[in-house]
This record gives sequence, structure tokens and C-alpha cells, in this order.
Amino acid sequence: MVAIPRLLSIAGTDPSGGAGMHADMKTFSALGGYATSAITSIVAQNTCGVREVYPLPLAALEAQLRAVFDDIEIDAIKIGMVADRDTAQCIRRLILEYAPRHVVLDPVMVAKSGDRLVDAGAVAAVCELLVPLADIVTPNLPEAAELLGTNIPDSRDAMMAMCDDLRGLQSSHVLLKGGFLADSTCADLLISAQDTEWLEAPRIATRHLHGTGCTLSSAIAALLPQHATLPAAVRAAKVYMTRSLEEADRLGVGKGQGPVHHFHAWW
Repeated sequence: MVAIPRLLSIAGTDPSGGAGMHADMKTFSALGGYATSAITSIVAQNTCGVREVYPLPLAALEAQLRAVFDDIEIDAIKIGMVADRDTAQCIRRLILEYAPRHVVLDPVMVAKSGDRLVDAGAVAAVCELLVPLADIVTPNLPEAAELLGTNIPDSRDAMMAMCDDLRGLQSSHVLLKGGFLADSTCADLLISAQDTEWLEAPRIATRHLHGTGCTLSSAIAALLPQHATLPAAVRAAKVYMTRSLEEADRLGVGKGQGPVHHFHAWW
């Protein structure tokens, strides 16, 4: 474990500050990490929706990644939005070359507003090229269904029924997020090769849900170098996520689904 984890977000942007690379940088900082970033796409979005997506040229992405890797020993990477297969191949090649200690993959497909961010080809590339490199993949229920080509689970039993297929994706761990279920609690299922563990938290009544997936996955990345085991890091990240939602209404930001409160422990 390191005193100050050095963390890298590989993701798209959010000029409104609640999701993507911007949420990752806030989360890294709030949880005691040193934040670095490499942008995959410029995304014109806010709490109401996505307006435009501009994938960066591969040369620009590779130059950013090499600038970070050549100078800073990265303890954990969080991968978010990957717009196409070429981007996935670039990220895979550099991860294999530089071998960071931990890789967290959030298979971003659709924004909270419902706007689609990537096409089916990008989803297949992420599944084939990046999932096997990850210590943990963090799909919500629609994302897991898309990765597997199945129906969206509508119950805890249906989530459990996905376990073997999710193990087949070849990530070390999968955190199947159950926020889309209509339960009074928010239950996520942590899946490893041998075990499953339910992680429970109260469901928070708030409209401030923008960037929740980005925030949880980046919290896991920030906490992995600070905990002895991956499950311990995931449990701590879920506590941070819950507190960020509980305090989100204090922000009052945006006309749509506002952001969570990343700095709830500091402000």
C-alpha cells in the first residue's frame, strides 16, 4: 500500500463537472489520491443530456498516456468511456506495455440522461480487449445485459443467474450494480471466480444521480492501493458513494439530474 496513490483516469469529459473524467478527478482527490488523466473523447454534456461527442485522434490519446506513464508510476487506472475499437486497442497496448498495478473498468455506454455514448462495435471491443485486463469491471444492469447479449435483470435472483456468464468475461472481479432494481435498498453483487457477496446500502431519494457510475468506479480505483484486498476497497467505495448521494442535494447544481457531492467530507 502507498501513502498517496497515483491514479489515472482514461475517460471522456463532462464540462458540467459531474461525470466522466471530471468526476474521476474529484473522486481521486477526495479520497486522498494524486489525480492524472487522459481524455478519450470531448463530450458536450450537462445534467440534462449529451449534445455532442468528439472522439480524440488516437495519436492525441497515446501522447497523453505516454506523457503520464513515462513520468509517473501509476498505482491504479480507471477506464471509462471508450468510443471505438481503435481506442480500446490503443489503451490495451499501453496497459500491457506499462503494466500499472490495478485496472478498474467502467463499461460506459449510456449517460444518466439516456443518451447513448458508444456504439455496439465499441462495446464488443471493450469486452474483448479491455475486460480481461481488469481487476474489476463495474457494469450496471443494462450494461451487463449488453455485454452478455441478454435481458436486463429485474430481480436479485436474475442478477445471481448472470454470475457464471459474467465470470466468463475473464475479469478478476465484477461488481454488478443493482441500482436499477425497484428495491428499498441499493444492492450490488461482487462476483469473483469462487465467491459472490451482496453489498447493501440504503436507497437515497435524490435527483442528483449524474455521474454515479463514474464516481463509484473511480472510488474503487482510488481505494485499491489503500486497502489490503479488492473486496475491502469495493466496500469502502460503496460507503463513499452512499455518502456522496446523501449529501448531493446540498449542491443544487443543474436543471436535470444533478451531480453527487464528491467533497461531502470536506465542505
